[in-house]
Amino acid sequence: MTTNDDNAIDRVEAIEIDLFLEALFQRFHYDFRGYAKASVRRRMKQLRERLGYRTYSRMLEALLHDPATFPQVVAYLTVQVSEMFRDPTYFRALREHVVPHLRTYPSLKVWVAGCSSGEELYSLAILFREEGLEQRTMFYATDINPSALEAAASGTYSLDRIRGFTENHQRSGARTSLSEYYTAAYGKATFDRSLRERVVFADHSLVTDAVFGEMNLLSCRNVLIYFDSSLQDRALTLFSDSLTRKGFLGLGSKESLRFSSQADAFREFVPGERVYQKIDRP
Repeated sequence: MTTNDDNAIDRVEAIEIDLFLEALFQRFHYDFRGYAKASVRRRMKQLRERLGYRTYSRMLEALLHDPATFPQVVAYLTVQVSEMFRDPTYFRALREHVVPHLRTYPSLKVWVAGCSSGEELYSLAILFREEGLEQRTMFYATDINPSALEAAASGTYSLDRIRGFTENHQRSGARTSLSEYYTAAYGKATFDRSLRERVVFADHSLVTDAVFGEMNLLSCRNVLIYFDSSLQDRALTLFSDSLTRKGFLGLGSKESLRFSSQADAFREFVPGERVYQKIDRP
């Protein structure tokens, strides 16, 4: 049963969280103010407990005055769990329906937005190598989490994850064995450096940053679910502006363009797989 005291505590904590997020933006230019409130509140509570603070106000004081706190906050608030070839039917759809169109271009640009620790990037790099498109493609892998970008650039993952990666790869319509692309040692699997030769890793925020190039394929999966509707619109407008004529956009299985301001800018290219094509308007 909820009491008046409980409601008062909830209201105070909501105010503290809002102040914390505002300070994070004003001081460090990381903007989580438009993230889905339930998700932010849950992560903030876990973060406060992890760092050992009794109140969000104490944690805010540390954020502003202890340099060691900021990277911990960003790392925790942006953590995403991913895997290689996640949702294999999505990658099969790219392979069977999108790649034939991409073959017609002499050069290609692919943007993995919100790349986290790189699983999606390496999935696409391997797929493009298997389909003979890698050498004409530049990949852009972006995230707001410096630690995630560093992990992505290393291409190293725990060996116990490789079995799941391999199963997903095969289900995606693989033309090779995943084992061709990594070496294993000391409980780690490190993916071949050649997969990163045509990759640019960069800090980029979907909340505050602008378009930086024209892309043929933009894959941003399981990121928008953390945004509120206005921030989703902002990101989707950015995606639309970032794509070439008839460029392709891939979203996560629980994400959609429906009801967004960009719904009329795209057509569903592979029904059921959240693969869209930008409409070529005169």
